[in-house]
Amino acid sequence: VTLFVGNLPFTLTEDTLRNVFSPYGTLLSANIITDQETGRPRGFGFVDFESEEEANEAVKYVNGMTVEGRQLAVNLSEDKGRGRG
Repeated sequence: VTLFVGNLPFTLTEDTLRNVFSPYGTLLSANIITDQETGRPRGFGFVDFESEEEANEAVKYVNGMTVEGRQLAVNLSEDKGRGRG
């Protein structure tokens, strides 16, 4: 189950993103999306959980959490062809 994570601090690493979400279940992946031209983070990313229950727990607790001064926005990803292009 994939979650969209928005309003990420631009200094956040994928390791830190994993650490934020790992208490809520088994993470399959955690990715911060970067600009293809500059390589800089775009301020959002995705995390994949093993189960829907774990993903829902993460949304419940992490949505609105302040990380490095920014309030995260977390919800279920609508997966509109991510990774294609």
